[in-house]
Amino acid sequence: MSGNSKLQELLAGEERNYILPFLWQRGEEEAVIREELARIREAGIRAVCVESRPHPDMLGPKWWRDMDIIMDEARTHGMKIWVFDDDHFPTGHAAGKVKEAPLEHQRQFLSERRIDARGPDPEASFLLRPWSVLDGARPVGAAAARRDPVTGKLDGEFIPIDLKASVQDGVLYWPVPEGFWTICLFVVTREGGDERRKDYLNPIVPESTQILIDTIYEAYYARYKDDFGAAFAGFFSDEPGFYNSKASYDYASGLGDAKMALPWRDDLLELLEAEYGPNLRRHLPLLWHEGGPHTFALRYAYMNVVSKLYAEHFSGRIGRWCEERGVAYIGHLMEDNNVHARLGCGAGHFFRALEGQDMSGLDVVLWQIVPGFDEMSFSWMGGETDSVFFHYGMTKMATSLGHIDPRKRGRTFCEIFGAYGWAEGLKLMKWLTDHMLVRGVNHFVPHAFSQKDFPDWDCPPHFYARGYNPQFRYYGLLNAYTNRLCHLLNDGQHVATAAVLYHAEAEWSGEAMLFQEPVKQLMQRQIDCDVLPEDKLLCSSVIQGELAVHEERYRCLIVPCAEALPIELIAKLSELAESGLQIVFVDSLPQRASQAVPYAEPLRRLEAQAKVVVVPLLRLADTLREWGMYELETSEKQPYLRAYQYRHDRLETVMLFNEHPEEKLNTRVILPGEGVWLRYDAFGNTLERIGEGRKYAHDLTLSAYESAVLLRIPHDEEANYPIGPSQTVPTSESTSRLIEPTEWHVSLVSAQEYPEFKPWGTLTSLRNISARDLLPRFSGTIKYECQVRDEEAAGSVWLDLGQVYETAQVWVNGREAGVRLCAPYVWDISEFWQQGMNELTVEVTNTLAKDQQDWFSKFVQQEPSGLLGPVKLLRPSTISVGSAGSGE
Repeated sequence: MSGNSKLQELLAGEERNYILPFLWQRGEEEAVIREELARIREAGIRAVCVESRPHPDMLGPKWWRDMDIIMDEARTHGMKIWVFDDDHFPTGHAAGKVKEAPLEHQRQFLSERRIDARGPDPEASFLLRPWSVLDGARPVGAAAARRDPVTGKLDGEFIPIDLKASVQDGVLYWPVPEGFWTICLFVVTREGGDERRKDYLNPIVPESTQILIDTIYEAYYARYKDDFGAAFAGFFSDEPGFYNSKASYDYASGLGDAKMALPWRDDLLELLEAEYGPNLRRHLPLLWHEGGPHTFALRYAYMNVVSKLYAEHFSGRIGRWCEERGVAYIGHLMEDNNVHARLGCGAGHFFRALEGQDMSGLDVVLWQIVPGFDEMSFSWMGGETDSVFFHYGMTKMATSLGHIDPRKRGRTFCEIFGAYGWAEGLKLMKWLTDHMLVRGVNHFVPHAFSQKDFPDWDCPPHFYARGYNPQFRYYGLLNAYTNRLCHLLNDGQHVATAAVLYHAEAEWSGEAMLFQEPVKQLMQRQIDCDVLPEDKLLCSSVIQGELAVHEERYRCLIVPCAEALPIELIAKLSELAESGLQIVFVDSLPQRASQAVPYAEPLRRLEAQAKVVVVPLLRLADTLREWGMYELETSEKQPYLRAYQYRHDRLETVMLFNEHPEEKLNTRVILPGEGVWLRYDAFGNTLERIGEGRKYAHDLTLSAYESAVLLRIPHDEEANYPIGPSQTVPTSESTSRLIEPTEWHVSLVSAQEYPEFKPWGTLTSLRNISARDLLPRFSGTIKYECQVRDEEAAGSVWLDLGQVYETAQVWVNGREAGVRLCAPYVWDISEFWQQGMNELTVEVTNTLAKDQQDWFSKFVQQEPSGLLGPVKLLRPSTISVGSAGSGE
């Protein structure tokens, strides 16, 4: 689609729907289901993702009755239906059918059992039977290692033990040499993983995944086959993974933990031998113990094998089934605190694990992302956040996959807003939405619509909440904004300067810098990037000095500091550098290969490349700017300014967002290319001309929580659009007058009673309505009314409310001026204001946190409520938006 067609669709109100919220099902009455769907449409949404959470009759007659109602609504009203692909999250339970399958199709783990011994004892024997009796363990191998007599550590040289020759009637006979020894017995067992996921499928066994397909997917196909690809859009997998650790949310889960059970299938030893080599069984204890130079080579081999098995037999198998039947397959993993590249609740490798899906995906729940905590950790139910990962890594990782995988077609969704509690209102939702959009997310799965009677304590906030959410009447404004920007950021091409290597393989192989560290350095200097896995790099090429991956082009490749990299990647990096690509190693070059292979010569060749340089992490962004490797330039450093550039034919989009939670941002931005620059208001769906020229310099002012969407079109396209003139807006030179009425008349109303306000009293000065001596438990809408006399002549007049918590709607002399979900709470009231006496009405709506005091809201500091001001009238200077910059 050409850029002009995309923009014309947008301005005509013909954008597609990009929002598919969760709709929880618990077996409600038909009227309740239909009403909730009507409210969803009322909020400007044309799709839902149906989730059981938990339905009392999943896949039974009551479930199908409810699904039939939902499908009837979808067909009647042109909605799209997605379904969560299990009876509850995480995906993998197959509605309880896995536990009925043969044992080899259920979850299995490889665990280690230690037996310590002291020799010499040529007649030593050891009982094996109790373990196999107690937990069903099946021995598959054994090896012994000498222990250091001082430290007790294993020396890393293992002696294999032949179980067939050494075991009789449950007893192991092995002559213990002189010294202290440990016998490592390797057993296959169903024990050792997350107990809550005990009856879940094994994602590296195709027959196990097939249980999920046969139970869930085929059931929907049998009933709604004619709707597939039409009203029935597809399936959603929620947080599938290995769950091979009892500490299921231990984000440090990885190899080297002596207590960890490892994902297993019956031929895994043979597959590992093919990857690692014939000494695999001798070195198998290194999966749990440190033991010399072979340790990381074995761990790399294991992770490489199981992550590829997951890709092929879980997401790949489901994706192929969906593709053959004309529906889409989407979902997300557990990414939290870097588990995306690890075992435990992870799937081993983010990019591989989502291979079979039709969009890239991620989720943001439970206060993972909090404004202002972009580097400082934040305490939450998972412990403490790796805030650098959540703010700089997670979303960029997901959108990168959307950009580089042809199957994804540039699409990335985010499950968002869930389990933040009622402390999260539309203000924070808008900040989170912009946080996602400016990183390339272009589909959203809001969490959630609940049909349960209010209050529902299950992971609020809930958007409608059976009529009790006082902000619901404004929710459609956020959805319209989101849909419009998603339409603008689809079907084109992302523009980025750099590619950053994904760290998974490096982390499996030794000490490694996490990829988000260089990404943070770049984003804080407005240098955009994508995160690339090794698999994509090995298939990449260099075109005119740029790295080419799918439709993306990058001017340089950045490799985070790594002790080791796979030998084939080392060779590929040399090849790319020889082809003219600039490669930057952060802090140092690798010291060795991931595998136990000769690496001195490949590393020497890499180091000798003229296009290979080593740059300290803190000098990374400065170095790229010195080389001219950037798209946008600011007049000074702006660490909280985020930028995203997206290109259609004859239409360039630049989104800019101030992520600082309090401070206003002022800078001059040099915009790329030549043409006419417009500012697009996605709330009002309007265009405004701001300037033209080559490398146009735009003076940018953004309040906290504010974003700007700038569009560049060719000069000959300008007449094709309804472009408004440059506005005269308030600047630092604007004259202001503080509005200090004798009193503010205050009245209150709850969500269900709106708009029948009841008088509360008067205030002589603006205060926090939630103060402990006023109304600390009030949730709803607070109306402020006053009269203001203004003897100045009519002209350009703006109203600035100052601080507001949080959604504000304004009327001037009985005429509505508009709504603001977040700062800046500023309105152009020129057409409503008059010389003489004026009546001002402000309605401020807070969240349900004050009334409900829910569990999820306890993790965050509470905001005040109401209008805090100072309230001002602003009369702008003659400087307009369009003349606030210049072009060459």
